[in-house]
Amino acid sequence: MAENDNENQFLDDIMADPLGGPEDEMTLDEMAEEDDNIVALKSEISELKDAYMRALADVENSRKRSDRDRREAENYGGSRLARDLLPVYDNLERALQMAKEDGKEGDKALLEGVELTMRALIGVFKKHGIDPIVAEVGEKFDAHIHEAMFEAPLPGTQAGDIIQVASTGFMLHDRLLRPAQVGVSSTPKS
Repeated sequence: MAENDNENQFLDDIMADPLGGPEDEMTLDEMAEEDDNIVALKSEISELKDAYMRALADVENSRKRSDRDRREAENYGGSRLARDLLPVYDNLERALQMAKEDGKEGDKALLEGVELTMRALIGVFKKHGIDPIVAEVGEKFDAHIHEAMFEAPLPGTQAGDIIQVASTGFMLHDRLLRPAQVGVSSTPKS
């Protein structure tokens, strides 16, 4: 019977005030405060969304930067070693040039060994993206890839023409490893 009384009381309460009692009604001040809370929450959501997007962009930029740094390390990480090997190339080149200029037969086996060593060194250079800058006599001087060791007037040339090649230059992929060292004509234009 107590259960029946509870049901009746509940039904009586609903029938007496179907919209709820005065304790459920909001005042205008409470409504305005709730609207202010909604606006503040929307603003906070917007700020958090902006911060999230910026964080995503930062992560993407960091990924791209690390990829670029990795590629540069792969391509240019050995540049110090490459620079240290260039004098070896120069010495082999001079030895071959001297042997050809002497015109003597000399020791053919030694000469062949030097030539093979030179080819092997050039092969290693190519494998690692090191390419020679071959300067030619008569070519125009280019300050981006040549280094002028001296200037001299030479009849039959124009100012800025290469008149002598002292040493070969080298590029490491797209970077200058060492400029070609050249002599340049300073003959004034007639």
